[in-house]
Amino acid sequence: MVPSKMELKEQRTAALTAGIALIVMTLAAFFSYGFVHESLMAQGDASLTFQAVTSSRTLFKAEILGWVIILICDIVVAWAFYIFLKPVHKHLSLLGAWFRLVYAAVLGTALLNLIVVLLLSGRAGYLSLANTGQLQAYVRMYLEAFGLIWSMGLIIFGGHLLIVGILAFKSERIPKIIGIFLLMASIGYMAVHLCNLFLPDYETLTKLLNVVFIIPMVAGELGFGVWLLARGGKGSV
Repeated sequence: MVPSKMELKEQRTAALTAGIALIVMTLAAFFSYGFVHESLMAQGDASLTFQAVTSSRTLFKAEILGWVIILICDIVVAWAFYIFLKPVHKHLSLLGAWFRLVYAAVLGTALLNLIVVLLLSGRAGYLSLANTGQLQAYVRMYLEAFGLIWSMGLIIFGGHLLIVGILAFKSERIPKIIGIFLLMASIGYMAVHLCNLFLPDYETLTKLLNVVFIIPMVAGELGFGVWLLARGGKGSV
């Protein structure tokens, strides 16, 4: 069935919205996780981590803002993907949107740990209630809790990408290579973060999986976002 002009307009709007949100989200993730979070987390050292956070509170606040932007973008993308992929398979598209919304809820829960770290690292009242060693341990614990909860969410996110990849592959308009990358990315996210949660002692395996799947994990959704900006909604899907 040939889509009407109104349907094509709705598709194009959804494609542009998703593409812009995905690019904004990618930039925010590179900043919040790739730049700030990784630089503040001193591997295995609670004291250095605490010092890094307390001496860079403005940067840490910027990281939290970046995560909030990512969270908002995830909700927007869930809606936009549903609208754009609905003509391929309505019910599967709706399921994919729910998977992403559940992931966004898990991410929001994880972010509460960063808020606690912000409070512990900057309020004199908290400093007087615990000795320095305890406070450093608490900050480290909440930062690690953020990572583990987010990791659990990324398993769900992998399920979302699996559904989106299937829909992209079924579509007659979306290039098959995008569907393949999305499917590979879904496997990568689930494999890496299942290992991260349930095989924490096998750090080498987790790093190996990251190396193997890094290209599809980065290029899958980002490549889809670029395609959506350039071609999405210009014709039936």
